[in-house]
Amino acid sequence: MMKSITDASFLLLLSSLLSTLKISTATDIINTTQILRDGDTLISSGGRFVLGFFSPGNSNNRYVGIWYANINNITVVWVANRENPVKNNTSGILKVVEPGVLVLLNDTNNIVWSSNMSRAARTPVLQLLDTGNLVLRVANDDRPENFLWKSFDYLTNTFLPDMNFGWNTETGIQSSLTSWKTNDNPTPGDFTFSWI
Repeated sequence: MMKSITDASFLLLLSSLLSTLKISTATDIINTTQILRDGDTLISSGGRFVLGFFSPGNSNNRYVGIWYANINNITVVWVANRENPVKNNTSGILKVVEPGVLVLLNDTNNIVWSSNMSRAARTPVLQLLDTGNLVLRVANDDRPENFLWKSFDYLTNTFLPDMNFGWNTETGIQSSLTSWKTNDNPTPGDFTFSWI
């Protein structure tokens, strides 16, 4: 009798640990020692947004994008490599490299897309915020004014609250909304909305 209680307790403990491990694998941040492979995702801390690879519509091309987490159909709100897809395969890798650049590599390790760099950082990390903003920052500094790079400065076709729109006098970046070419192709289309 004592053995069956011990076995049941052990199974209960094991089940609890495994469910905790599964929950803890969802992360909103990666550093320079980690990569995001096609099929992996970052999930914002409040579970509102997801960053990962996707193929729009009937396309076989792969893009890195951000979409709403709790909607059945993927509703993409930002695309990194909208003009340079990973062609017809799922071998893309997204990673952070020092001194603070986000790069997307294809199957031959060539850079398909990269962020620009405002300043160098020794310990850069990539984080998906619950606002939908993807930011590069120094590991121990989460103050928005010190972000190295943020997706909210580089709009695609969707406007979210707190995105930068128009001319940013601090960064010198002009942000505008540009339509997708088609539902299958996020390349900039014929329509642009900007603040002049």
